[in-house]
Amino acid sequence: MKYFTRLFLLSFLTVALLTIVGCGSTHKQEGTGEYFDDTVITTKVKAAILNEPTLKATEINVETFKGVVQLSGFVSSSASINKAIEVASGVAGVKSVKNSMHLK
Repeated sequence: MKYFTRLFLLSFLTVALLTIVGCGSTHKQEGTGEYFDDTVITTKVKAAILNEPTLKATEINVETFKGVVQLSGFVSSSASINKAIEVASGVAGVKSVKNSMHLK
């Protein structure tokens, strides 16, 4: 009976450990919590860009990975690029902003 109890306990601990490790992050892949944090940051940055009257939200794409926001798309002026970077940098949770925007 002790053998089956130990075997069950060992199996349970193995599954628990694999579950915890499987949800962890690496430098190329986000963990579950980081993914949801980045989704919230992306949404906040998009909302901030949408609320900025000088920017066209349809021109700017926003992606976030581990708190680093990447802005891409084609905008009409360099002032729009600078303003978009400024707006994105001001959002809580943003660690840095990468600019991949181009002028039309």
